[in-house]
Amino acid sequence: MPFFLGVPPGTGYLCAPFQNQNYTFQKTMRHLSYKTKFANKETHKAEWFVIDATNQTVGRMATRIASILRGKHKPTYTPHADAGDFVIVINADKVVFTGDKLNQKIYLNFSGYPGGKKEEAAKDLLARKPEAIVERAVKGMLPKNRLGRAMYRKLHVYKGDQHPHAAQKPTELK
Repeated sequence: MPFFLGVPPGTGYLCAPFQNQNYTFQKTMRHLSYKTKFANKETHKAEWFVIDATNQTVGRMATRIASILRGKHKPTYTPHADAGDFVIVINADKVVFTGDKLNQKIYLNFSGYPGGKKEEAAKDLLARKPEAIVERAVKGMLPKNRLGRAMYRKLHVYKGDQHPHAAQKPTELK
């Protein structure tokens, strides 16, 4: 039997002009086929990391923490799945701000009621509740949906150098 366009007959689909003559062409793959593997709860194994915040710039440290919480440091990063790791931040009271942000940066809270807006300088918040500075910086860098809230729950911030997560055997990050 003759070839139609260089394809041997009897090896696949029928060619439209010769359907009544049983000419067919071969179904061949012209490339390799790979399946993309996505991380999910069954395939993801979460690790624990400890970050010492002593003399670390708040924003630079927060971007690194947010990246770890999202799982972007892993080759199995999946945007629509919580494939990140747990992060423990110690010595949150020893973080630093660049420039004069310690005096100029203002943190706002609003109760939702008229006259319920409260302002607090970074210096005052650092003295009163140092964990809040790191937590708010990281939370602002995570997705604003239920996935981001799940990632945020994997962050544990402590003002001293002690933490109650020694049983998880966290790895120190520099």
